[in-house]
Amino acid sequence: MTSSHRLPEPFGLHIDRSRTLGFEFEGRHYSGVEGDTLASALAANGVKMVSRSFKYHRPRGFLTFAGLDCNSYVQHGDEPNAQADCLPLADGLSATALNVKGSLENDRDAYLGRLGRFMPVGFYYKTFFRPKGAWGFWEKIIRRKAGLGVVDKTTPHPYHDKAYLFADVCVIGGGPAGLSAAIEAAKGGGEVILIEEQTKLGGSLNYAFGEEGQERAKQLAEEVAKLDNVKILNPALCTGWFADNWLAVIQGIRLYKLRAEQVVLATGSVEQPMIFRNNDLPGVIYGSAVQRMIRLYGVKPGEKAVVCTGNDHGYRVAKDLKAAGVEVVAIADLRNETAKCAEAEELAGEGLRILSGHTVYEAVPERGKRGISGAVIDTITGEGRVAGSGETVACDLIVTSVGYAPLAQLMCHCGGRLIYSDELAAFELDNLPQDAAFAGSVNNTFDLDAVLAEGSHAGWSAAKAAGGSVGKEPAQPGDKGAKGINHPWPIFPHPEGKDFVDFDEDQTVKDVVNAVADGFEDVELMKRYTTVGMGPSQGRNSALNSVRLTNKANGRGVSGSTTTTQRPPFKPESFGHLAGRSFDQERFTAMHHRHLEAGAQMMVAGAWYRPAYYGKKGERERCIEREARNVRGNVGMIDVSTLGGLEVRGPDAPEFMNRMYTWAYKKQKVGRARYLMMTDQTGAVVDDGVACRFSEDEYYVTATTGGVDGVYRAMLRWNAEWRLQVDVANTTGAYAGFNIAGPNSRKVLAKLDSDIDLSAEAFPYMGVREGHIEGIPVRLLRVGFVGELG
Repeated sequence: MTSSHRLPEPFGLHIDRSRTLGFEFEGRHYSGVEGDTLASALAANGVKMVSRSFKYHRPRGFLTFAGLDCNSYVQHGDEPNAQADCLPLADGLSATALNVKGSLENDRDAYLGRLGRFMPVGFYYKTFFRPKGAWGFWEKIIRRKAGLGVVDKTTPHPYHDKAYLFADVCVIGGGPAGLSAAIEAAKGGGEVILIEEQTKLGGSLNYAFGEEGQERAKQLAEEVAKLDNVKILNPALCTGWFADNWLAVIQGIRLYKLRAEQVVLATGSVEQPMIFRNNDLPGVIYGSAVQRMIRLYGVKPGEKAVVCTGNDHGYRVAKDLKAAGVEVVAIADLRNETAKCAEAEELAGEGLRILSGHTVYEAVPERGKRGISGAVIDTITGEGRVAGSGETVACDLIVTSVGYAPLAQLMCHCGGRLIYSDELAAFELDNLPQDAAFAGSVNNTFDLDAVLAEGSHAGWSAAKAAGGSVGKEPAQPGDKGAKGINHPWPIFPHPEGKDFVDFDEDQTVKDVVNAVADGFEDVELMKRYTTVGMGPSQGRNSALNSVRLTNKANGRGVSGSTTTTQRPPFKPESFGHLAGRSFDQERFTAMHHRHLEAGAQMMVAGAWYRPAYYGKKGERERCIEREARNVRGNVGMIDVSTLGGLEVRGPDAPEFMNRMYTWAYKKQKVGRARYLMMTDQTGAVVDDGVACRFSEDEYYVTATTGGVDGVYRAMLRWNAEWRLQVDVANTTGAYAGFNIAGPNSRKVLAKLDSDIDLSAEAFPYMGVREGHIEGIPVRLLRVGFVGELG
């Protein structure tokens, strides 16, 4: 199939029409162009439905077109839950839909949508706990229905790696605010890192402000690129912001661990949904999403559109739709007053039908419910109420623009909060982290001039705080253009339901209201009871409206309400990124080949190979039992060369040991060993071993085979901070070691030529000695790992 909805130039900033790419979706062949995402290529081919919903298997289409929802999740080869609107198109790419039994168009589980009345909110908790033991039966059925993509357990671990970065100022977000911040921060002379998720810098300038905005974005991007002290990471994604400005950044196959002196957060905002009947169907889409489709990918989003808006932005969207050849049949403005913006006056002058004080009350499904065939427009008579005499208008596209929520999840990761403001009908940033500045729509700044000014001031203040040689302080923006952007109540519940609050979890207005009635009246409790905000989108598209509905239902009022807890990562991270490089290391002890000659079956311990038992593979249990009995009654020997070993030396070694481990080591006697335990800063045990004191300023410390490297790093890190007079060396590979255990272990050693007195009186339990055995220098520790003499 060929792209039938592709717009001519100058539309399509991200695409290169000179190279055609073939791909496959749901077994059908399509074509796209270089620079497309899978989503834009599908939209260019007229495909509207890309997945089915999690609970009811309802048709789902594009919503944000920015990877901020799960409607466009697909299975891409062995990669589950790939976001179609972020997945670069490649020649030969193949993908399938999610949550489908059968085919996307004929999903055999679509009947679940008709059973909604039998699956009310909380029905899991009320149904499957009785009779006793029933859960064992239902669990298998539920697990088969649940889940998104399919994990291929045979998938090889491709190459990933990690790297460290450091910056005086890190700017997260490459839109107008972020670009302005990076330019101003760079003037301070320090190292600046700019992180942007998209392939091109510019953010909303590239799609929301026409060709003029794209030209401005190009100018700013070129200015940033000329600055030698600015490092640009794009496309790259910051997934977490932790204590002391520790940032996790993913770019391609690499995970950067970035430490910044100052952070400027300019991550923008995500448009919020309207709530009305069938608001989840393909064809109901955000205004910013259709602007991305048109301006970035040159895709005509539909033929006939109804725009429902609660702000002036909706008129700018309507103008873009008309420019793309889409017939705008009506604009329903939730506000009673006539819009005063230039776009509204222009569209009114062209005779476009504008209905103030009206809303879309219902999306009319087309046959098969794979899209929409119309919109019911009705007069608003009160908060969430309509007259009931609605008019059905034919259309295949309902575009909404009723407000935004800050993309401030990163701020919340390090202690910040989002607080609802009645004045703005939006979330405001609160409890801001130190060593940070905020700019742009993430900070409820929407006027473009104000956004640029706020970005410059944020960059200047960050450079100043980082110790840069800054110039004159840029002016702070006056009017930020935030009032009137968010409509306070774009929620119109329908008597027949299907008015969705959370598209991830198929939760409706009724579900939220019933959760409060069941006693879950706090937002955090409602979230857990209904699962609103717990899906892959993590509440980005549901938090604002769910807070409004919950607090109206419990009678507390919305002002001052907070969102539920936001946790990292901001977007899903692959296990490959978390694991980094996969080294198949093989470390052999000095006795490795002698073990093999003696018939040892080897096992992996960390990076080392050591004997698991001696004997034939099929006789594991018998061999292990025989060895254990011999240790109890006679003597046995195990290669402990793999055990971690660390030398701690210097005048401050006793003080260092006291700080690193839980018990007291200053008073430990020379020639004695003491058990030790290491904890992290939360008190959790991370390693154990023994500490052997060979002189006043020298300890030999053992650690676990798999934990020694972490212990060594922790010691170096803390010593760099404490600056004690001590040297730490990892000597794990420098010693060969045996543990000789059993009642006759002393007799075995006594047969060898040694200058060490091995008698029980001279060499007590937990004693340590240095000397020679058969002329070989040794260290002996009398310990009892198996409960016998060792």
